[in-house]
Amino acid sequence: MTSTTPTGAPTGTVHAPRGVLVDLGPVAQLRAGRLARRLPQLFVGLFLYGVSLALMVRGALGLAPWDVLHSGFIRHVPMTLGQAVVLFSFVVLVLWIPLREMPGLGTISNAIVVGLSADATLAVLDRPEAMAGRLGLMVGGVLLCGLASALYIGAQLGRGPRDGLMTGLSRRTGISLRLVRTGLEVAVVVIGLLLGGVLGVGTVVYALAIGPLTQLMLPWFTVDLGDAGVAVRR
Repeated sequence: MTSTTPTGAPTGTVHAPRGVLVDLGPVAQLRAGRLARRLPQLFVGLFLYGVSLALMVRGALGLAPWDVLHSGFIRHVPMTLGQAVVLFSFVVLVLWIPLREMPGLGTISNAIVVGLSADATLAVLDRPEAMAGRLGLMVGGVLLCGLASALYIGAQLGRGPRDGLMTGLSRRTGISLRLVRTGLEVAVVVIGLLLGGVLGVGTVVYALAIGPLTQLMLPWFTVDLGDAGVAVRR
């Protein structure tokens, strides 16, 4: 059996090992089945991602790199943090166009749900006075973000806007994903700081821990698509 690229050129298919991430187009992601598990897992993961963002905000010990940008931006416009997350998500999606990245259901959901969840959590969560409480929120936010990332990525319903930008740039430029990610995150942190964003020890902890945490937890939550996920683009 063969498949085609978006340009119509045959690529062939291979059988993906069970329980691993596969590279499917937006329609194939839905046709792969197991939606009764994958859809709830996707939305729980995205909701928890927004909660994790809010925990780090209330911890006030530094934010994730992209959130440094968001926090700086809202100092200059009448907008909540969650609204800024949504806005920048769609700005990033515009950048997908020249990279020929295809958004899935999870991509669009990510752009909306994370920001709404962050604002909802911030509305009910106050900043603790004690440093121990703030430290707990910061650490809890990083851990929860790793869990949330594993949940929504493991649902196999599309990359998040920022993840897709990184993978698209890496594929188009030939630069390693690690270098592309580092370059993007340094850039958004610098811009965020110039705008007055929040940088701190939490930013460093997040940068060092989120990759290993997500890698550790991802196998626990990666949904096995079985034979429905055999079309893997080479």
